[in-house]
Amino acid sequence: MAPVKRHAYEAYFKLQAIEYTAENGNRAAARHFNVNESMVRKWRKQERASLLSPKAKAIAEEIDIEHFQGGPSWCFRFMRRRYLSIRARTTVVQRLPADYQERAAIFRTYCCDKITPPSHIYEAVAGKLCQWRRVDCRGL
Repeated sequence: MAPVKRHAYEAYFKLQAIEYTAENGNRAAARHFNVNESMVRKWRKQERASLLSPKAKAIAEEIDIEHFQGGPSWCFRFMRRRYLSIRARTTVVQRLPADYQERAAIFRTYCCDKITPPSHIYEAVAGKLCQWRRVDCRGL
């Protein structure tokens, strides 16, 4: 397989992809802009880091920390170290189908048919001879 040539994307293109992702999701943005989905995720991650970095620099100035740069790699390590993540709440709610009660009843009967009745469950007891005995599942 031939090696894939790497592309350099402009900041404007990346910002458009990030805006599109906010409304439509990572996969849709990847299809729309004809890029890999992992690239879209990476761009979003970089944008979040760029939001945190100026605040960190301002705090470092207040505390009088010298030679603090607060770049993207610092931001990623800081967030990993503190178990932080920036997530957006989902606003799109999946709606139930009109016949969901009927479907739920059909699924319940299907599951009940597939589950082995308690009278058919046996237990093997180890010893000199292997003994089979029924398990009392009524107490569960």
